[in-house]
Amino acid sequence: MRIGILGTGAMARALGGPWERAGHEVVAGSRTRGGLRAAAEHGTDAVLLAVPYAAAVDLVTGLAGTLAGRVLIDCTNPVGPDFGLLTAGGPAAAERIAAAAPAARVVKGFNLCHESVWRLNPPVFAGRPLAVPLCGDDADALAVVRRLVRDLGGTPLHAGGLDRAGLVEATAALLIRLWVGADAQAIAPPLEFAGVSGSAARAGRRSGSS
Repeated sequence: MRIGILGTGAMARALGGPWERAGHEVVAGSRTRGGLRAAAEHGTDAVLLAVPYAAAVDLVTGLAGTLAGRVLIDCTNPVGPDFGLLTAGGPAAAERIAAAAPAARVVKGFNLCHESVWRLNPPVFAGRPLAVPLCGDDADALAVVRRLVRDLGGTPLHAGGLDRAGLVEATAALLIRLWVGADAQAIAPPLEFAGVSGSAARAGRRSGSS
């Protein structure tokens, strides 16, 4: 794939490096060093938005024409310094980004983990690959991003349409706060103890791996 990355910070490097090792062509650009439009134009298969949320909407607005028709992956987190959700009350960050580039095909993903997790090769814990929730409305765009998740060694997890992205963003705000001094993973029991029926669990696994 040809992947463009808007940003050259920690997340851009953490995701772009493994994608390059998987055989993809990756070009990144930044607001300070330039090359943003070139990166967007390069991303004929996917464009990763990897800038702070405070800059995301304006940046996407300026590139809306270039991003038309492209898969735009939003990994931003609208979380303030007090761990509060900057978009409380809605719309979600992903929905605002989609509104800024209405012809782009936005998928929310890769926002629940610190950049250091994406540097693991692969991100597998006790034999279980990291699950990556994805929200989006375009089936083809979701298929592209699912492949990119697998190329990192993770498991894609269908989390609903873009209207559910706010829930994923709120989860990130909660987890970021809990990780400060606690094991946030301990808040969720293993699936067999979660009170989920066998048929529902199987359906969830099928949708996550489709």
